[in-house]
Amino acid sequence: MEMTLIEKILANHSKQDVVKPGDIIDIDIDIRAARDFGGANVVKNIRDNNLSIADKDKTFFTFDCNPTGSDQKYAVNQQICRIFAREHGIKVYDIDNGIGTHTLIHEGMVFSGSTSITTDSHANILGAVGAFGQGMGDKDIAVSWSRGKVWFKVPSSVKINLTGKRPENVFAKDIALNLLSIFGANTLLGQSIEIYGDEVDKFTLDERITISSMATEMGAIIILFTPNNKVLEYSEQRSGKKIELVEADKDAVYEKKYDIDLSKFTQRISRPGKPHDTVEIDKIKQTKIDSAFIGSCTNGRMEDMREAAKILKNKKVAPGVVLKIVPATNEVWNQCLSEGIIKIFKDAGALVSNAGCAGCAAGQVGQNGAGEVTISTGNRNFPGKQGKGDVFLASPASTAASAVAGCIVDYKHIPDKPVTFTINEKVEKIEKVKKEKTQLIKKANVVEGRVWYIKEDNIDTDMIFHNRYLSITDINEMGQYTFDNLEGYKDFAKKAKEGDIVVVQKNFGSGSSRQQAVDCFKALGIQAILAESFGAIYERNAINAAFPILTYKSVDDLKLSDGDKIRINFETGEVTNLKNDNIVHAEKFSEVQMEIYQNGGMF
Repeated sequence: MEMTLIEKILANHSKQDVVKPGDIIDIDIDIRAARDFGGANVVKNIRDNNLSIADKDKTFFTFDCNPTGSDQKYAVNQQICRIFAREHGIKVYDIDNGIGTHTLIHEGMVFSGSTSITTDSHANILGAVGAFGQGMGDKDIAVSWSRGKVWFKVPSSVKINLTGKRPENVFAKDIALNLLSIFGANTLLGQSIEIYGDEVDKFTLDERITISSMATEMGAIIILFTPNNKVLEYSEQRSGKKIELVEADKDAVYEKKYDIDLSKFTQRISRPGKPHDTVEIDKIKQTKIDSAFIGSCTNGRMEDMREAAKILKNKKVAPGVVLKIVPATNEVWNQCLSEGIIKIFKDAGALVSNAGCAGCAAGQVGQNGAGEVTISTGNRNFPGKQGKGDVFLASPASTAASAVAGCIVDYKHIPDKPVTFTINEKVEKIEKVKKEKTQLIKKANVVEGRVWYIKEDNIDTDMIFHNRYLSITDINEMGQYTFDNLEGYKDFAKKAKEGDIVVVQKNFGSGSSRQQAVDCFKALGIQAILAESFGAIYERNAINAAFPILTYKSVDDLKLSDGDKIRINFETGEVTNLKNDNIVHAEKFSEVQMEIYQNGGMF
């Protein structure tokens, strides 16, 4: 049987000669890493379950989310990881290193055909070099450190052919935003994307990284590129060995194929709140900004820094505007220093920080405030992701140009004088939360409970459990923060009762790999979540934590209203509205899900 690229990689790392979509297999993981915010929980899982380390040479910590340790809990978590690393001889890429997924590429640890998992939800960035990368929760990572492998469900694959000539003024970030505009946040949910085309063959490694890093925002498992000669040579030089190219079979079967005209792509920008809500930059030009950020795993590469420097050279950031620039890795930072780019940034009036995730994680170089408007090269602009303000997503060129102009502009049309900056009144939002420690309910194959019917798509993990709480490791403290960043449901934790059931729509739990977005519901005693579809990482985290989730095609026949009582049978998938006895069928628990559920979790 002919296989797609992801099928080839997974088959090569399993006991199977051939795999197909839907197969659940154990796959060997070549590189297993944990970041600073998830690392402490990985350590806790290993210690609590008396697990050993399968291969320390394939096991790493990477401190990139908050490398400054500016938050006391982050600092403590980093120290927990350092102590554990010393005890077990595990290498730590510490606060001076930069973004972990980029390090794996720089150090030649991942390359065509290899596999890696980390607590970073953008680990699929490794698709840029033709490798399988996946963000997973702390339970999965702990298991992989101990077993050297994890279970995985083989996804279906789609093939995108980019035809036509690439426009001169369209950057890699623009390409990613054009694809988001076409496919949205859930059309390709849970699928592996392979991108091909004559122009695609010319994409540099940095450009491939930018596009691959946006797979998570498209709801996809990964965006994979087959390495061209330059990328393969780079991987061989960094790894110090000859690499055999892994590529899809010529007659591989794809669920869908798309031919898309690259020549029609334009410079685009994502409007606040939704990465997939993109428009041509001309439609919102002249929108005043308060701040700008250039960096993140999406656009912190050397080519991004050079493009920003080209625009900022001999110019000044507009009065009243703050520009923050953070290279992705220390290697990029040092290259910027040697090329004189750091001086250009500083002369322009930018704040330049040490390498790391920075603005995307809202921990390294600070957040934006309520009422603040930011243009950013990050991959996400979910509400609250970078602070309380609004965030537009754009390319480094558009972001640098806007910082100089004081408003959103096309990089080719920077005005002679920046717009006049006026201070608008900013209302401080005060959030009050109540701590409630709730005992977890007993497992059952059939449950009944009151419904919270939330008719929204794309409820991401920052809406569920905001990143400012990620340093919390005690599950009993998590419940109080559930949905406190979801408009209309910020009082959910106060009103929810033990035994309640949540029913939502498409792509629930998209975004980060954080386990807390599952555990906060467990802390409140929520019995189950039903959704039309789940984010891929969230689905794994819930199953591994023995938290019941089910997918449905439609609940219309239930005639469901908020507050109705329903019954769910996990073995059959039958869902009954006890108010009117209407019945629909959701997808029942798989054997793997039921086994983990009955076992009380992965451990």
